[in-house]
Amino acid sequence: MDKVVASAAEAVADINDGASLAVGGFGICGIPSVLIRALHERGSTDLTVASNNCGIDDWGLGILLSDQRIAKMIASYVGENKEFARQYLGGELEVELTPQGTLAEKMRAGGSGIAGFYTLTGSGTQIAEGGLPLKYDSDGNIAKASEPKQTRTFTIDGEEKEYVLEDALHCDFGLVRAWKGDRHGNLVFRQAARNFNPPAAMCGRVTIAEVEHLFDPGEIDPDEVHLPGIFVQRVVPLSPAEAHEKRIEKRTVRPHEDERHDEVKFSSR
Repeated sequence: MDKVVASAAEAVADINDGASLAVGGFGICGIPSVLIRALHERGSTDLTVASNNCGIDDWGLGILLSDQRIAKMIASYVGENKEFARQYLGGELEVELTPQGTLAEKMRAGGSGIAGFYTLTGSGTQIAEGGLPLKYDSDGNIAKASEPKQTRTFTIDGEEKEYVLEDALHCDFGLVRAWKGDRHGNLVFRQAARNFNPPAAMCGRVTIAEVEHLFDPGEIDPDEVHLPGIFVQRVVPLSPAEAHEKRIEKRTVRPHEDERHDEVKFSSR
């Protein structure tokens, strides 16, 4: 089955108001930026988004957030996005903070037919006991807090520990970016850009993949495939310009040799 669609706009045309999305990426590495931009242009709002973070102020999911298209974020951290922090603390956005490994497994479980799983992560904290602020009011008071989760004691290597029951995550749509993909939706991710993309694709009922390099079926070695096409319903091939457009979240450079020499002289005085 050929799953290629002509454009990103066509691929996201049925993502309506109130939809839930699982979005791949870590920071702004491996994010489906073209699909996010098309969704922004479509105007969909009141979205629930599950992703490791919410991009940065002017890139990735940050452009949806800045126009207040996102009603709820299920994420691991706020990151470098000041608007994310402002909306959360100002009572404009509901945020379900979830440990990174737990979020990845919730996504993977959703795509694997697993209803839930027990994990040690979060045991003895507000993750398990409830009371974690999900939403504030305009005065900074907690308007909505998390509920307690089921726990169970397991004995492992002779030691009893309390584990937390986490539900699997299912979303209406999954948005991901891949380095290579074929017309059947088989995907290959490049190095660190693999990150949350496979589990995000797995838990979407309809998953859309933007791919930097499109191949015909059989041209990608099956042993190279990171995500089989069974999890992907639509493939959007990117133009060379779209594939090339990537940003660096935080640039760190080594000081010039003269500057380092001056620092040494100053510190020795």
